[in-house]
Amino acid sequence: MTESTTTNWSDGIVQVKVPLPFSLKWVNSYLLPDERGYSLIDPGLHTPEAVAVWKFILEERGIGFTDIHTIVLTHQHPDHYGLSGWFQHLTGAPVMMSEPSYSYAVRLWGEERSFTSELSELYAQNGMPLSITEQIGPHLESFVERVSPQPEVTWMTAGQTIRMGGFDWETIDAPGHARGQLCFYSPERRWMICGDQVLPDITPNISIVPGEDSDPLQQYKSSLGHLRTFDVAMAFPGHRNPFTRFEARIDELLEHHERRLKEMVRFLKEAPCTGYQMCERLFGSRIAGNTHNLRFAMSETLAHLVYLERKREAVSQIKDGIVVYEA
Repeated sequence: MTESTTTNWSDGIVQVKVPLPFSLKWVNSYLLPDERGYSLIDPGLHTPEAVAVWKFILEERGIGFTDIHTIVLTHQHPDHYGLSGWFQHLTGAPVMMSEPSYSYAVRLWGEERSFTSELSELYAQNGMPLSITEQIGPHLESFVERVSPQPEVTWMTAGQTIRMGGFDWETIDAPGHARGQLCFYSPERRWMICGDQVLPDITPNISIVPGEDSDPLQQYKSSLGHLRTFDVAMAFPGHRNPFTRFEARIDELLEHHERRLKEMVRFLKEAPCTGYQMCERLFGSRIAGNTHNLRFAMSETLAHLVYLERKREAVSQIKDGIVVYEA
């Protein structure tokens, strides 16, 4: 199990591939050793499979739960956040994340959560059929047990310095993929822990979230421009393997979104459409029958349409209660 599940990097950093029940297959967690024990970054989704992997790895490496003194979260998405409360209960360690990230988690999974109805309403306004929007609520509710128990959180803010693995790390605001997401940069090692902001091989999801950033794609592009100014020798992402060529990968991600935007303008010039119709045209069979993938695709489509409208390359109007876009 350890050969395929863990990888040792410089200065004792351990990459742990925590299994996911999605097409992504795994999320990266990192153990950073120091004289006090370990900092744990993004422990993964709370599933029986993930718990079994963690118990095996910690026992195999001779790491006790109380050896983990700090739990750090790059952002609030369940595949990163889900096991934080479970680990906190067993370790007594503080869970550190940004306040905007935690406020999103409360909206999704808190006792008075409201996000499900807000997202379903947004999708319906953008042309998603009722038979499909009815699946969104149960799908989102299925994550509650996968992020429980919820942690007690200590805030981090962009700009502060934190100590992990024997090095100082600068915290960097990295919005777009997730409001409140933080990246961590070690000037001494020229390392970047980049969460889901910059991924190799795959593109991070950029989604419209009701009640949050009105133009997440613009925020994402601006964030990439800022991250590009850092001198990075090795990047440690939330998915896939650590990689070099950080600047080049940022350029590839920016080019990807420019291609997507041009493609959407071309579609709109052919005929007006709803957000759902555009989503079907862009993603096709990849979202058929898969509520999880459909949710990501729909929210990403809307983020791009909002961006085009703000750039005056598209306009929207409401017809029979449904938002319709045209070039």
